[in-house]
Amino acid sequence: MPEGHALHRLARHQQRRYAGSPVAVSSPQGRFAAAASLVDGQVLLRAEALGKHLLHVYGPDLVVHVHLGLYGTFTENVLPVEPPRGQVRMRMVGPTYWSDLRGPASCQLFTDGEVDALRGRLGPDPLRRDADPERAWARISRSRAPLATLLVDQSVLAGVGNVYRAELLFRHRLDPLLPGRELRREQWYELWADLVALMRTGVRRGRIDTVRPEHDPVQTGRSPRRDRHGGEVYVYRRGGQPCLVCGTEVATTGHGGRNLYWCPHCQLAA
Repeated sequence: MPEGHALHRLARHQQRRYAGSPVAVSSPQGRFAAAASLVDGQVLLRAEALGKHLLHVYGPDLVVHVHLGLYGTFTENVLPVEPPRGQVRMRMVGPTYWSDLRGPASCQLFTDGEVDALRGRLGPDPLRRDADPERAWARISRSRAPLATLLVDQSVLAGVGNVYRAELLFRHRLDPLLPGRELRREQWYELWADLVALMRTGVRRGRIDTVRPEHDPVQTGRSPRRDRHGGEVYVYRRGGQPCLVCGTEVATTGHGGRNLYWCPHCQLAA
């Protein structure tokens, strides 16, 4: 599932391509047809991301909400349009470009009230200017749940997924199973600042890079990472391989239905 940086990157891209102009919206597949007819031909006011959610705002009570889930993708092409291929949930046609959405977990028309309800369910998004890290700290500091659980809980933090979780905890040498209430306040704000910086880099580069310059392939002479997720990382999907810092074998186990990665030496519990 795309993490928050990918949704913000997509929103910025669609803002440049479609916002400020009328957009023809349809649903070749048919599942979004009734809602599409209500925004078809309307001017897209803005595209924005909220955690892992994408919002196309056409006007009051006219907001297309998309959650890509595991399989959703947007493809984009330059005009002229071509006949739909496969199951296209939503097609957007602007002045120069057209885009097809396939396989999302959700594609719905929201009212402003439903958007507000969504915002209320989500924790602060590190990539948004209106994010308040104190909201997340209030939840984390009272919780017995481990950090590995809290960091990917979208009601605590919006947009953080498995990759950022593993990498953030490694970079701060934190045991993934440390209960949230045992984290110190200053540690949380260090985590938040680092997360904001890492995710902003992800938006710019279109991939997740978390390795510090002294550990990158150029400095260490190792081969660059080859993985469909891209990016240079310390522990994510490196189970059984040597830690890039200490050489200890990176550990992996299931946690909350996902794989958890960490270095047993660098992230030794205090």
